[in-house]
Amino acid sequence: MKKYITLIVMILVVRISYSQQNGTIKGKVIEQSTKQPIIGVTIVIQDTMLFASTDTTGVFIINNVPEGSHILKISILGFQEKLLTDIVVVRDKINYFETELLDDAKNMDEVVVSTFRNENNVMTPVSAYSFNREEIFRNPGAQGDIFRAIGILPGVSSSGGQFSAIAVRGQGVRDNVYMVDDIPMFEVSHLEGSSAFNDPNGGRFSIFAPRAIDNASFQGGGFAAQYGRKSASYLGLGIKEGNRETPSISGQFDLLGATLIYDGPSYLHKKTSVFATARYQNFYLLTGLVGLRQLGLPSYGDYMIKTTTEINSKNKLSVLAMYNPDAFVRTVDDAKLSKVIENTILANTATNKATFGINLRTLTSKNSYFKNILYYKLIDANLKFGNFTPMVNAQGEFVNKDSTRFENNLQSITSKQSEFGYRSIFTQHYTKATLTAGIDLARIDIDYSRHLSHTDTLYSFTQTDFRPYTTQNYLIILPDYFNSTYKNYTYNGSAYIDFSFKLFKIVALNTGLRYDYTGFTEQQTLSPRLSGSIALSQKQSINFATGIFYQDPLYQDVADQPKENKLKNEKTIQYILGYKNYFSQDLKLVVETWYKQLDDLVLRPKTGQIYLNNDGTGYAYGADFNLTKRLSKKYYGQVGYSYMQSIRDDHNGNGEYNFTYSQPHIASVLISYKPNNKWVFSAKFRYATGRPKDSYTIHYNVLNDPNTVRYSQEITGKNADRLNDYISLDPRVDYRVQVKKLAVTAFVDIVNILNRFNQSSEGLQPITGKRYYDGLGIFPSFGLRVEL
Repeated sequence: MKKYITLIVMILVVRISYSQQNGTIKGKVIEQSTKQPIIGVTIVIQDTMLFASTDTTGVFIINNVPEGSHILKISILGFQEKLLTDIVVVRDKINYFETELLDDAKNMDEVVVSTFRNENNVMTPVSAYSFNREEIFRNPGAQGDIFRAIGILPGVSSSGGQFSAIAVRGQGVRDNVYMVDDIPMFEVSHLEGSSAFNDPNGGRFSIFAPRAIDNASFQGGGFAAQYGRKSASYLGLGIKEGNRETPSISGQFDLLGATLIYDGPSYLHKKTSVFATARYQNFYLLTGLVGLRQLGLPSYGDYMIKTTTEINSKNKLSVLAMYNPDAFVRTVDDAKLSKVIENTILANTATNKATFGINLRTLTSKNSYFKNILYYKLIDANLKFGNFTPMVNAQGEFVNKDSTRFENNLQSITSKQSEFGYRSIFTQHYTKATLTAGIDLARIDIDYSRHLSHTDTLYSFTQTDFRPYTTQNYLIILPDYFNSTYKNYTYNGSAYIDFSFKLFKIVALNTGLRYDYTGFTEQQTLSPRLSGSIALSQKQSINFATGIFYQDPLYQDVADQPKENKLKNEKTIQYILGYKNYFSQDLKLVVETWYKQLDDLVLRPKTGQIYLNNDGTGYAYGADFNLTKRLSKKYYGQVGYSYMQSIRDDHNGNGEYNFTYSQPHIASVLISYKPNNKWVFSAKFRYATGRPKDSYTIHYNVLNDPNTVRYSQEITGKNADRLNDYISLDPRVDYRVQVKKLAVTAFVDIVNILNRFNQSSEGLQPITGKRYYDGLGIFPSFGLRVEL
């Protein structure tokens, strides 16, 4: 009898132990074109015998799933098979998510193309790439930053290790459409205000904490009429929805700071979930580790909460709130830490960004739905800049740091920009067509002031800059030509329609038309768009796109101008032709050529002055190659190459020149290997032709004062030379271990392990006459992510 009791106890212990190591996957599958639930979808967990089917509400549930990371294969006749990678199961918890399936438009029977997000959507045929949550987080060198992850895609230019902003296909970092849960966002990075005039490098770090972005869809051009007011590329970001089944709390602690995440039910409403993040980053430890304290101290925070409520079977409501402050301080004491004088700028900046949005999706029939979005955005910046003048020897070394003269508030900028907007988008799906129509309305308020405390000197100039005497080899900046105040508001309005349809089973066409009214320019524009694909076989297609894209001038540029000087919208005409081949379920090749005609470009004709005009024109052309192996087994990777030329003309008599982001050759390789549920090894290599820089002539003792020797540079060729080539090797290692109900992931993520100094810009030190470079070498990060 005791033997039987012992055996029963052992069996119970084993069963209890087994159950404690298992979790549950639950989800809902809907049709992408109609947002309706799909009945009878089969969900299989690869490398297991576990599977399930969706019920009449599109919901499925799979119990007793071993903890760890899994790949789900989702399939049903009439839809494209879909692979969901890195579905993480935690013991005794339910991983709940919703996913969408695309129509099987090509009726492929020779090969089953597994889609990842919208990459095989014939209605977005060109330059479509996607990232899921785990791919973003584990992208080597990205350190959880979505924009650093996107930097590996073809046609995307690298700005150097300290910048995360992206420039796409010959345009600038401020020329991209960003949509976050259908809310238009224009400034999505921290530490963007680094100078009195617009910094072409953009921001340094994303305003989204690691693992906050659930999915990202990117198009390098040719996007639909629904998206406008920017012209280079489209990036749609989806914030993760909370798990309404079971709660989890996780934290990441690394060299820069800490991130906390709550993902679970609201406990206030049965069908409401909450996803909330709080992150604070401070670079004191990192700059000390890599010996760069002299650069100053950046810090920032990101605080976000998103609630999702299933009101009923037809209405789903999401509410998003974000607060993103940042600060940068560089004092004279920081500057004195340098051994040799280089950058003499002092800074004390603080910027607060806030976003609030309400998104209601309503199913209006079995084949149509409405999306209505109400949002408010605020950017409140206070920027102060100064300089210091130390005593140095001929080598530029400090002689007496105690005698350094400095001024903290030479230039100051205060800027408050707010936008209150409404978007309404209706989608109707037919058997072989889809119609999308919508309107965007927004009120924009600007309160802006820029102040120069006294006359200043610029030691960099061009022949076209005003100087009272040709022998004066420097510029005098007067407050009267620098100071600016502006307080005003206006209204923007847009209407658009996209109609996608199929012809002869092998042709898909997307036609679109967009109307925009821009209040600050008092300009009305029409933007026709056309894209499509022609199926050559079950696996291959020819893709094309063309269209007109208009872009609003920056609000800061609008605020800078005298009332009588109204800027116009910039205009871009795009042409794209590409080839796509799915060699297998998880291996895709994309080759595209493209050309852009650029008109009415905003430029600053005189150095150091506020006046701008639309005299700039240009063109850009290139070709992109990308081979992507998605994560379907133990490894994935990408190989990309881009050829690009981007030429501008300011029509000032100096002719054409290379644009800031004209980098003829950009190549990248990413490899990731996951041998088991504990280890992930990945590495990324990037190469880019050095960015353009000016050619110049150095002038000595331009003040004609032997006691105050100053050098200046005369620009003889705008962007006529180049910085050194950009080269970076970024390795990453993740190790995950489960300790009872606690999941711990340790990681090491190193940007530029070769410690090669990658230059992002070049400047003249007027005290020594030598050049100095902004840039970054090695940028390591390591830490722990804990989930309970």
